[in-house]
Amino acid sequence: MGIRRKPLSIAAIAAAVMALTACASTTAASPAATSASPSASAPALVTVKVGASPVPHAKILEYIEKNLAAEAGIDLKIVEFDDYVQPNEALASGDLDANYFQHLPYLEAQIKEKGYKFEHGAGVHIEPYAAFSKKYKSFAEVPAGASIAITNDASNQIRGLRVLQDAGLLNGITDKSNVLNLTKEQNPKGFTFIENQPEVIVKQLDDPKVDVAFVNGNFILSAGLSTKDALAVEKVENNPYANLLVWRTDNTNPGVAKLEELLHSDKVKEFIKATWPSGDVIPG
Repeated sequence: MGIRRKPLSIAAIAAAVMALTACASTTAASPAATSASPSASAPALVTVKVGASPVPHAKILEYIEKNLAAEAGIDLKIVEFDDYVQPNEALASGDLDANYFQHLPYLEAQIKEKGYKFEHGAGVHIEPYAAFSKKYKSFAEVPAGASIAITNDASNQIRGLRVLQDAGLLNGITDKSNVLNLTKEQNPKGFTFIENQPEVIVKQLDDPKVDVAFVNGNFILSAGLSTKDALAVEKVENNPYANLLVWRTDNTNPGVAKLEELLHSDKVKEFIKATWPSGDVIPG
């Protein structure tokens, strides 16, 4: 004997359709939920706050931030400074994770003078130190007794004195020479030296009292100058003044080591060469 099925009412059919629709919606939504889960579980980027001179240091860091940092797992925050004092003070106080603006002789002098507990990486690039003049086109034209603006920090001042010696204008310059202890034999032309902060000297090029000014590499770039127009440029071969990344000895931020690695990558070297083909910034 067969079983007679009771016909479904309109209400029952409608309820069944609604149930199936709900199941379909749930099923369709599940892939989206599944695809969202990997990004939700992706590791967060490590923030690295770095102090830097605007040019070329911050420009190099900006290239890394836009092209290399995320893949390396770091979120780069760049803080620009226009002088050479604040970046080390900010690093020492903990406001920065690292800084990138100075060469080793300057860093060593700062550590000795102020007791900073810093470590550093390898040299990233060299910005040749150079002498400029709005009055003369060569050192041969510079008269005896001329006024020469030069930086007041010992690690950079010696660079200018050596450039003058290489040009045949000073004699007997040693590692301990400075503008205050030059003898008449060392300074036969009787040049008068005007000491000042590097960020001020670049502005003294327009001062009628200044005949020649020695300008640091980053200020050469920020002022729109070029070493091609300089009276003289320091030698690059065996140059100890490569700029480097610096951090505190108690650093615990793993992103700093990642940044050090990126600064020495082939991509950054190529960026430097392509951006400053005139040789105002040289990898190494």
